[in-house]
Order: sequence, then structure tokens, then C-alpha cells
Amino acid sequence: EDAVKYNAQAAKVVQQFDGYLQVDTFHVNGKLTLGENIADYGGALAGYDALEAALRRDGRPGLLDGFTPEQRYFIAFAQSFRAHARPEELRSRVTVDPHSPERWRVNGPLSDMEAFARAFACKPGNPMVRPRHEVAQIW
Repeated sequence: EDAVKYNAQAAKVVQQFDGYLQVDTFHVNGKLTLGENIADYGGALAGYDALEAALRRDGRPGLLDGFTPEQRYFIAFAQSFRAHARPEELRSRVTVDPHSPERWRVNGPLSDMEAFARAFACKPGNPMVRPRHEVAQIW
């Protein structure tokens, strides 16, 4: 029963990442990158949970450089994946690398997180807000 539920949710992750265009006509291979995509999402959630716990324990600081603690968390998460590669490298990576390209390692998990949408006031229909029925519930 658990395996059936997991496989149904994993299929949503595969479909999500299969839809991401990397370069030219090369899309991310959602099946190849599934394990790492789930890990990235779990990491984003765990980090955000830690932020929430720290804010409950220590209180909420004011804005820093105009950003809330939640916004700063998501900005830092995105910056941790900053990279640049030539198109040839990107084409090669989507065929053999079990990690999604950096852009999608950020936008994939964050577009699934209601906390991200709240932090940046993203409304339904925004590219960074995936419809709830399409979001996998693995964690």
C-alpha cells in the first residue's frame, strides 16, 4: 500500500520535471533525476522547518535589506545553486546527470511550497505557484 502511494506521488514529480526545458529542445529527464529531486524538495522543507523553529524560539527579527526572514531563506536557497554552464554542457548533463539543472533544483521545489508563495505573495497562475493537485505529497 505504501509503495503504491509513493509511486503515485513520485509520478507527479517525474511529470513536473519532464516539463522543464533546459536548453534548445532538451528537457529535464524526470525519471533520471527523481531521487535527487525528492531530496532537494526534502532539503528545502527541512531548512524551512528549521527557520520556523528558530523564529518561534528566538522571535522574529525585522526586515533586513527589505526582506523578511522567510524571503531571505528562499533567496539563500536559490543562491546556493547559482551556476553557469555552456549550452553544450547543459545538453550533456540532462542526458546523464541524476541531478536536475540548478535552475530547476530551485524552481521545482519552491514552486511546490505554499510557504514560498506566501513569502513572496505569489498568486495562483504565477509560474512559481503550481496547482495544488499537481504537487506531490512525498514528505
